[in-house]
Amino acid sequence: MSDPSDSRGTSPSDEPSTATFEVEPAGGRSRESTALSLERRLRRLSGVHDADVSLRAGVVTVRYDDGVVGTDALERAISEFGVTVREADGGAADDGTSRRSLRIETAFVAITFLGTVGGLATGWVDGPPVAASVGYGLAYVFGGWYGLVGAVQTLRHRAVDIDLLMILAALGALSIGAPFEGAMLLFLFSLSNVLQDYAIGRSRRAIHALMKLRPESAQVLRDGSEVSVPVDEVEVGERFVVRPGDRLPLDGVVAAGESTVDQSSLTGESVPVAKGPGDDVFGGTINESGSLEVRVTNRASESAIARLIHMVEEAQSERAPTQRLIDRLEQPYVLGVLAMTALAVAVPLSFGRPFDPTFYRAMTLMVAASPCAVIISTPAAVLSAIAAAARQGVLFKGGEHVESAATIDAVAFDKTGTLTEGNTKLTDVRVRDGVDIDGAEMTTDRLLAWAAAVQDRSEHHLARATVDGARERGLDVPDVTGFRATVGKGVSGVVRGHTVHIGNRRYFETVTEAGPIAGSDAGFEALETLQDEGKTSVLVAVETDERLRVVGWLAFTDTLRPGAAEMIAALRKLGVEHVVMLTGDNEAVAREIADEVGIDEVRAELLPEQKVAIVEELVDRYGEVAMVGDGVNDAPALATATLGVAMGGAGTDVALETADVVLMADDLGKIPYAFGLGRATRRTLSTNFVVAFGAIAVMIAAILAAGLPLPLAVVGHEGSTVVVSLNGLRLLGFRSDG
Repeated sequence: MSDPSDSRGTSPSDEPSTATFEVEPAGGRSRESTALSLERRLRRLSGVHDADVSLRAGVVTVRYDDGVVGTDALERAISEFGVTVREADGGAADDGTSRRSLRIETAFVAITFLGTVGGLATGWVDGPPVAASVGYGLAYVFGGWYGLVGAVQTLRHRAVDIDLLMILAALGALSIGAPFEGAMLLFLFSLSNVLQDYAIGRSRRAIHALMKLRPESAQVLRDGSEVSVPVDEVEVGERFVVRPGDRLPLDGVVAAGESTVDQSSLTGESVPVAKGPGDDVFGGTINESGSLEVRVTNRASESAIARLIHMVEEAQSERAPTQRLIDRLEQPYVLGVLAMTALAVAVPLSFGRPFDPTFYRAMTLMVAASPCAVIISTPAAVLSAIAAAARQGVLFKGGEHVESAATIDAVAFDKTGTLTEGNTKLTDVRVRDGVDIDGAEMTTDRLLAWAAAVQDRSEHHLARATVDGARERGLDVPDVTGFRATVGKGVSGVVRGHTVHIGNRRYFETVTEAGPIAGSDAGFEALETLQDEGKTSVLVAVETDERLRVVGWLAFTDTLRPGAAEMIAALRKLGVEHVVMLTGDNEAVAREIADEVGIDEVRAELLPEQKVAIVEELVDRYGEVAMVGDGVNDAPALATATLGVAMGGAGTDVALETADVVLMADDLGKIPYAFGLGRATRRTLSTNFVVAFGAIAVMIAAILAAGLPLPLAVVGHEGSTVVVSLNGLRLLGFRSDG
């Protein structure tokens, strides 16, 4: 069980905590009947906001008030329901247990097959009846065991499922003297169960493989020597050493050394990334060429790989809309099949038809109409898609978002940090002619030092570039007091007794406290000139003698991300109709970048709340809209869009919390991959439904028109189930064409 916010309180918290439990898969073929019952049980507990249960994936996620109910009580409720909770670090144990269970199920299938063949062969050679009884008895016991257990578990919760239909059909065949047909049904039923479990197990193991990425210990520097310490015992601020070929145990910042690091396991990047002092590194990645000394920034439970695993676990438990619909319809469907079977017996008997052939045909209809293939078609595909995406560094936070990615018609992009590198560079520092402060001429160095003093308190990308520019010139940056920020416009602060204002044109058009702004005409003209050159620019003004004067201006440029134009082209190839850029930058700079990459529409000089309004407008126009941003100042727009996609989730907490899809690396190529995977999943689901419902329709028609025998109905029923399972499994190997 993982619980990133397992704090205890005395009163209900404003934000619910989330606990994710790994559990033993329970139930039979239709495990989600039990899952829905468990969800209802958990939601009735005091303090529980919501619960998502997927027993196929072996995951239970509960959102709750930690001041009302604790994880111990939640775990107890799950156990009392009859579902076994695994240990918190049960990734490897889960893999071993599932493999052992699969081997046992396979052995049961083999015994069922031998019993069926033995019973049939005994009849052919006119052997002793007791031998045939033993053979068929073995087939019925071993072939029906798991189905019977699943049916009983479901009945305990006042529900019915497909397992019950299969058991009744087999017993019905036996009761009318057709033991071979019943044994064959149970053999193919148990065989398809094994193949289905294999398919789902492949998806689950692909996800659990993430847990093996993090080493169990770290070589920590303590008292001047290296000590091997379990990763859970390493504290933030400690330093560890990693040598060539070693896997990094924890997140941190490089304190000494240079190397290249293979981050593909976490971010999906195919090319190793150069690392040196000051660079971030992540647990679970592989150090390649040099030794590194790393200062720990996150505890093991808070590392990027731990958060990724937790989010993927939650994604497994959150069923896609299609799957939820099927799960809700399963109960009435199964009851409908039972009613149809009863009518298929009662109506002909009322007209004087003989019992045995009537009952035989009713059992055949029940087998043919059972929705096994329909039930398994969605989870087999969606779980495979989530696992495939995670291995590529794309985190879908639920099956719902996999389906949403298939329907996107318009995409809105943030500019800075998304379409551009976000590594904004200071290019121009200009002083307005004839400006002096306190009798001393204003120089470019003095202007930059004062601007850096104020900007040092801001997290804006332009502010960071200003501070970096002053540092590169080796300037003495003075202290600042009274810092204030106006979102999307500018900042101010007191430097050496004077209030310094830095901002765009909108900022200075709203600054009226100090009266008219001297030099504003020259400043605004300079901004327009710089913006025509494709640069982002701001004015710097200083209050002196109760008057605000423009003293100069700063200009910046940002670098377009490699592959941005190709990414836009790939989105259009996938069927995206409209691409928009939303930015707080000026119109000229934004249009230059938009023209370079092929964007349809530009909305510039926006505040965060204006981005939200535009996303809402796009939703009204196009229906399904994705917003792609860096997950920091774009959080409101990400939450408003049909699908929020955040860049660079490996190092961004806000991205992991806000977006529906997180790209663990700053790789634009993963955006068409995610949308392409969503569309491939939708095509797979459509194919599966055609196969599943088509097989049911064909078999029912053949039974009614031509008297299709029970063995052929069994083959068609179980064959379609195997086909949709394996078809869903194909998504594990999905590769984008873009």
